[in-house]
Amino acid sequence: MTKQTMRFMSDNTATACPEMLAALAEANHGLEVAYGDDPWTRRLDEALGTFFGAPVRAFAVATGTAANSLALATLTPPYGAIFAHREAHIACDECGAPGFYSGGAQLMLLEGKHAKVSAAGLAAALEAHPVSVHTVQPAALSVSQASELGAAYRPEELAQLCKVAHSHGLKVHMDGARFANAVTFLGCHPGDVTWRAGIDVLSFGATKNGALAAEAVVFFDTTLVRDFELRRKRAGHLLSKSRFVAAQLLAYLQDDLWRRNAARANGFARRIGAAAGARLIAPVEANEVFVQLGIEGKRTLRAAGFEFYDWGAERAGQARLVAAWDQNESHVEALCAALGRLAED
Repeated sequence: MTKQTMRFMSDNTATACPEMLAALAEANHGLEVAYGDDPWTRRLDEALGTFFGAPVRAFAVATGTAANSLALATLTPPYGAIFAHREAHIACDECGAPGFYSGGAQLMLLEGKHAKVSAAGLAAALEAHPVSVHTVQPAALSVSQASELGAAYRPEELAQLCKVAHSHGLKVHMDGARFANAVTFLGCHPGDVTWRAGIDVLSFGATKNGALAAEAVVFFDTTLVRDFELRRKRAGHLLSKSRFVAAQLLAYLQDDLWRRNAARANGFARRIGAAAGARLIAPVEANEVFVQLGIEGKRTLRAAGFEFYDWGAERAGQARLVAAWDQNESHVEALCAALGRLAED
C-alpha cells in the first residue's frame, strides 16, 4: 500500500478556496479595461478602506515579495536602513529583494523574543546607530504580523514600536502575509493593529489564506504613495489583467471569508500545539507550530508520511508545522496522535 502524504510544510501548498475561484469566474466575462482601470481594481480602495475603517490607497500585486519590497523601496532611499527582526521574511526568504528594489538599502537586523521586535530593542538600536554622511540613514521599520515564529503583535506593542520609529523619523511597514491569522487570534479590529497603532503601509496577504495569487500594498499614509506606481511598473508588477487579483481580494473581504479561513487554520494549529505540549518552542498564535522534535523525532514523523520544514539547522532538531485553511482534518488528528506518541517515548 502506498504511504499517504500528509503535508504540513506551508500554507502556500493550499488550494484556492471556492469563493475565490467563483470570483475569478465572475470576472472572466467580456472585455475589460486593462492595467487597473477595471471596475474590480477601482473598488479596492473603498473596500479595503471599509475593512480597515480609514481612507487608504491600495495596489494589487501577485506576490508577497513584490508587496514587501516595493513598499519598502517607496519608504527607503538607496542610502537608507531598514530595521527588522533577524528572522524576518525580508531578511531570510526574499533573496535580497528589498535591497534590489530600493537600489541599495541595507537591512539592520534586530533580536527579539519569538521573532518580534520590541520598542526597547528598536530604541537601543537607533541610539547605537551613528548618523552621519558616512552611514546608511535610518528610514524604515518592518514588522511581520504574525511573526516568523507565529507570534502576534498586540495593538499596544505596535503602538509603542511605531512611536519609537516615528520619533526617529522612520516610517513603519508591516509584512502581513498572515495578517488574517494574527487578527483572528487577537480578536481585534483590523484597524487596531494597523493605522490606529501607527502603521504607515501594509503588505496585505491573501495567498496563504485561500487566494490563488493575490496580495495588496495598502497605504494608510496616502502621502507616501508618491512613486509607488512607477516603481511597481518598472519592477514588472503592474498586472495587465489586475481584475483577477482584485476580484479575489474583494471576495476575500466579503462576508468575513478571510476570518473563516484563518479561524479554521488557527484552530488546527492550536490542536497540534496542544499535542506537542512541552515540545513547543513558541506560542501558537496563528497557524504555525514550532516544535523541538530532535533528529530522531523528525525522522519518525517523516517515516509516518508527514511533511514539514526543518527550522534552522537540521541537527538542531526543530521543525515548523503549518496548518492551511483547507487542511485535511484527519491528517491533523493523525499528526496529533503521532506527536502524542513521541511525548511518551
